[in-house]
Amino acid sequence: MDSRYSRQLLFKKIGATGQNHLGAAAVAIIGCGALGSAISETLVRAGVGTIHIADRDYVELSNIQRQQLFTEEDAEEMLPKVVAAEKRLKSINSSVVLHTYLQNVDHLLIEYFATRVDVIIDATDNFETRLLINDAAYKHNIPWIYGACVGSSGVVFPFIPKQTACFRCLLPVLPTVNETCDTVGIISPAVQITAATQSSEVLKLLTGNLKAVRTKVHHFDCWNNTFLDIGISKVKNETCETCSEHATFPSLERDQQSQYAVLCGRDAVQVLPSPGRKVTLQDAEKIAKNIKAFKKRTPYFVEFQREQYRMVLFGDGRLLIHGIKDVNLGRRLYTEIFG
Repeated sequence: MDSRYSRQLLFKKIGATGQNHLGAAAVAIIGCGALGSAISETLVRAGVGTIHIADRDYVELSNIQRQQLFTEEDAEEMLPKVVAAEKRLKSINSSVVLHTYLQNVDHLLIEYFATRVDVIIDATDNFETRLLINDAAYKHNIPWIYGACVGSSGVVFPFIPKQTACFRCLLPVLPTVNETCDTVGIISPAVQITAATQSSEVLKLLTGNLKAVRTKVHHFDCWNNTFLDIGISKVKNETCETCSEHATFPSLERDQQSQYAVLCGRDAVQVLPSPGRKVTLQDAEKIAKNIKAFKKRTPYFVEFQREQYRMVLFGDGRLLIHGIKDVNLGRRLYTEIFG
């Protein structure tokens, strides 16, 4: 260990004691896109003992510009991001225990993480999943690190139960419609700065350097050379459903989960399987061949084409319909094919 982590051990705020804490720690990274791939590589190299990574998507060529774990070959094979990431991360540090989850992050999975890890790291792209993370973290009294980036800017904040206002408290002051990478683009430096800032907060928490943890929301724009730190103590809602004395954690309720959702920054609708009904890869392949729409099957998904829409059904029963942003159209297409 001394050789691998020698430079980190020399950093007095971590040292041998902190390194031992890192080796004994567990984290969950929600999302393995731009932020998730950068954060996971940083933490694997730092020697965090156990890392859980969840992502629902596969690698595409447009990802390569900013998602550092992936290659052109991964995109050509349409490898699930968690599969490609696991292979790369294990080649970097074989001693780290990696658990990967090719599935949509729902209330069950997020609570599973919250009872097994020391910190949850947000590398997702939508409010709904962040509200899930927020509720699970405050319910189980563990910190989570918010991070978001678009264009040349990014935002980071560590939410800590019993110390800070929660994400739900901020919703009244957050924009209801966000710019996305699909509408205004993104440059890789914005990703790297956001991910590095999130990772530094994780290292502080895991090594016990709690006084160094940020207490203000950090916003930067690396193109316009600006940054801003914003205090949020005054936005704490004393009747908040997540962080008040009478919290109900509404996002963790099953009926809050939508079966159909437009993916942020993507021309795609995701369809989740109904409870008690799961379309298998075998089912999808058979149906696709019957309607002469079959294109490809891998160990992870079946790809087929219906009209002008490309569809990918995963092993957990999720369906991605590419080329649409209309949930009602997605519902119609799903029903036409699978009944």
